[in-house]
Amino acid sequence: MEFDLTVTVGALVGLVVLGTVALVGMGFMATSTVLMMVTPAMLVFGAICLALGVKHGEYRARGAR
Repeated sequence: MEFDLTVTVGALVGLVVLGTVALVGMGFMATSTVLMMVTPAMLVFGAICLALGVKHGEYRARGAR
């Protein structure tokens, strides 16, 4: 499977949607809290981790010295 931008963004959004559905389904906290605070935080954290992972992959691919 080739990871291009579309597949990568789809995987990130899919994981966030899965986490949001799980939190709402469990009834652990109010739905408004999940949608207004937790979901955006998951997206931002995921994007930061994705960017760091891509940069680390570029560093490894160019032949770390």
